[in-house]
Amino acid sequence: MRSLDIAGTGMQAQQTNVEVISNNIANMTTTGFKRRRAEFQDLIYQNLRRVGASSSDTGTIVPSGAQVGLGVRTAAIYRIGEQGNLQQTSNSLDVAISGNGYFQVTLPSGETAYTRDGTFGLAADGTIVTADGYTVQPGLTIPSNATNVMINATGQVQVTLSGQTAPTTVGSLQLAVFPNDAGLDAQGQNLLLQTSASGNPVTGAPAAPGFGSVMQGFVETSNVNVVTEITNLITAQRAYEMNSRVITTSDQMLSTLTNLR
Repeated sequence: MRSLDIAGTGMQAQQTNVEVISNNIANMTTTGFKRRRAEFQDLIYQNLRRVGASSSDTGTIVPSGAQVGLGVRTAAIYRIGEQGNLQQTSNSLDVAISGNGYFQVTLPSGETAYTRDGTFGLAADGTIVTADGYTVQPGLTIPSNATNVMINATGQVQVTLSGQTAPTTVGSLQLAVFPNDAGLDAQGQNLLLQTSASGNPVTGAPAAPGFGSVMQGFVETSNVNVVTEITNLITAQRAYEMNSRVITTSDQMLSTLTNLR
């Protein structure tokens, strides 16, 4: 019976759906996390009677054929780029992006990764780095005798040195934007990599046209809505149960058939 295989694909699809939802809920407090949504497509169809086929020698056409679908498959898992809330931390090296863009990070391999997580710190030599110690491009260094660090909305980093009153500019943060954010490849550790689907990055200063601004002393929280995720989880659970009921019913029908005498 086709219904066994069809319901099996439905259960697998809802299992994937639950896994995506559980990952969203698990990252509800992850800085800069963007929730995901599973997208599904129906599988191919078997034609028991093809649409548009001739039904007689006089050229009459079948108005509606007979097609039986063979189930469902996972088509994509989209990343929803909705802005998360900005949470104040009062840490001078925490920076949140309000709007479009990603911070650029140099990985140990030399590759450039992209992140919305602006929880930064200082390396031993004063370089601004991520929580994992990766250098934040363009590699700004805070002098050891700096008494204050200021980052304005355009990404300009200024420091006040010991014994001086006028601030000194040490450089500016840069942001990158992509034609297709959903095409970025998630690597974990709040890092994304460029792919052929994402397109090439365009870099620029924060607050420039097409780029978001940055806010010092804030971090962007996860954009996961717990109420929505719980609702989606219940819906996925019910869909899984209904597909399992189809398998049970199909098995009972087969049992009836085999018990005929």
